[in-house]
Amino acid sequence: MKSLFDAVSFKCSKLVTKNYSTSFSLAVHMLAPSIREAIYSIYGFVRFADEIVDSFHDYDKEHLINDFEKEYYKAMEMGISLNPILNSFQHTVKQYNITDDLIQAFLKSMKLDLIKSNYNTQTEYEDYIYGSADVVGLMCLKVFVSGKEQKYDQLKTEAMRLGSAFQKVNFLRDLKDDNLVLNRNYFPGINLNSFDENAKNAIIAEIEEDFRIAYQGIVKLPMEAKFGVYTAFVYYKKLLKKLKNTPYHQIGNARIRVSNYTKAGLLAQSFVTYKLKLV
Repeated sequence: MKSLFDAVSFKCSKLVTKNYSTSFSLAVHMLAPSIREAIYSIYGFVRFADEIVDSFHDYDKEHLINDFEKEYYKAMEMGISLNPILNSFQHTVKQYNITDDLIQAFLKSMKLDLIKSNYNTQTEYEDYIYGSADVVGLMCLKVFVSGKEQKYDQLKTEAMRLGSAFQKVNFLRDLKDDNLVLNRNYFPGINLNSFDENAKNAIIAEIEEDFRIAYQGIVKLPMEAKFGVYTAFVYYKKLLKKLKNTPYHQIGNARIRVSNYTKAGLLAQSFVTYKLKLV
């Protein structure tokens, strides 16, 4: 039965999420059960595309990402894909009216990772982040507001800033690997040779402003989504604080992470804050 295949497909997206990101998986689990599957399906789609351009070095990445895109549109047309990640995602796209411009912007940024190494201007930097992160926040927002356009329009800016903040934290944490392993530099005018404490602090100030604006949207989210999004917000804020307290020359020497013990504490703190309606 198709319904059984669809259920298996969504379980595959959940499995991808749990294996690739325990932190994001934890945040999704804090969402209402009614919307978890949709968010898992979005993560599965964006994670597979990201893995193609970042990890599959022994294969023809351009062919793989183009084939992934073609198979997605085939799934949209047919209403089914034998790739369970695409099958679950196309259901979510249709159910929550996720517009194609968001999909195309995301795939454009992924394809840029195959041909572009340096982002030399603020415009290039912002365009890449829009496609790689902001639109993912907007896809999730479509789910959070059940596809309601008026509520979506009210929260678009804040959702994009939260996506930006998450992506920039990842960029800062992975600065050395991006430069030395993937030969990429996302921050305009900054590389390993010019990176210093002032450069680090400027990036952190930019991220803190993103978080400040994003929080204004989190408090307006529907109850089904608020606790899960706030949990992710608190986790990334903690990660940013650790980066802020790490000397610039040590960033990238060891992966900065939040321990499981600390995550448990952050979850408890977030739950109390949420229950007391302080967010």
